[in-house]
Amino acid sequence: TSRPLPKTHLALSFPSRMPVTVTDTRTPEQLRQHYEVERELADRLRNATKEQRRTLYSEVYDELFKRVPAHPQHTNKASPERLAADVAEKMEILTPFLTPKTVFLEVGPGDCELAKTVAAQVSQVLAVDVSDEITRKRVLPENLRVVLSDGSTIPVAPGSVNVAYSNQLMEHLHPEDAVDQLRHLHAALAPGGIYLCITPSRLTGPHDISCIIDREAKGFHLKEYTVGDLSALFRQVGFAKTRIIFGGHGKFMLLPTWPAVICEKLLDLLPHGLRKALALKPPFRWLFGVRLAGFKG
Repeated sequence: TSRPLPKTHLALSFPSRMPVTVTDTRTPEQLRQHYEVERELADRLRNATKEQRRTLYSEVYDELFKRVPAHPQHTNKASPERLAADVAEKMEILTPFLTPKTVFLEVGPGDCELAKTVAAQVSQVLAVDVSDEITRKRVLPENLRVVLSDGSTIPVAPGSVNVAYSNQLMEHLHPEDAVDQLRHLHAALAPGGIYLCITPSRLTGPHDISCIIDREAKGFHLKEYTVGDLSALFRQVGFAKTRIIFGGHGKFMLLPTWPAVICEKLLDLLPHGLRKALALKPPFRWLFGVRLAGFKG
């Protein structure tokens, strides 16, 4: 199942893990070349052993940027205003869970701009990433510490974290590594702690470069999830309960997952185009967008 290349518009979640919508001015040939390279490299990740994946994540992303010189990561730079707006949007969800005594952990912090903002409101921030290359030359608050990981482990003291968070990260992990990371996050949380996980929905995807050709993710989104998929994984590793983060424009509430799961099953029966069109419109996108809160008992 394939479809023609689009002419101008492409939505990408870059490896920086900041979702950015860009007007893509590349030619169909350039888009197809990007697709073919990324799919080749993603297949290498999908078929690698766990031991191989410890170093392969960084290797394949480096190779992608070398072989795809017209990649938007090279050519599209978000303005300071857009970056500030992105942080403010994330803080709208996070702020209700933060107190001056909170120990906050972000997995995949990128440039740490969000982590730096959170640090002003909490006791300590732990920024867990596979590399400190981006943050090495940045001035960070005293209560913000970068913690290096192999991509699935969370090397912090067990039971030491009150609020954990990731955004546009889960889909980039091999499914085996995603489950391992969830287990480690659950162990890192204190009793009553919460993990807020935001990832693009399979029902509105694919959300990587394979959207120009395929109807399921075959690029660096190694697996895209539904609320039902992710909620089941959370329960599998020991989270006591899960809730969806419903709402927008600064007004959010926590709701049970079961209405979203039922609606997802019904939506999944529709043709791809109709399903995607419905699920992307508010308020449906607030229900079907995978923004999940997992609570440790």
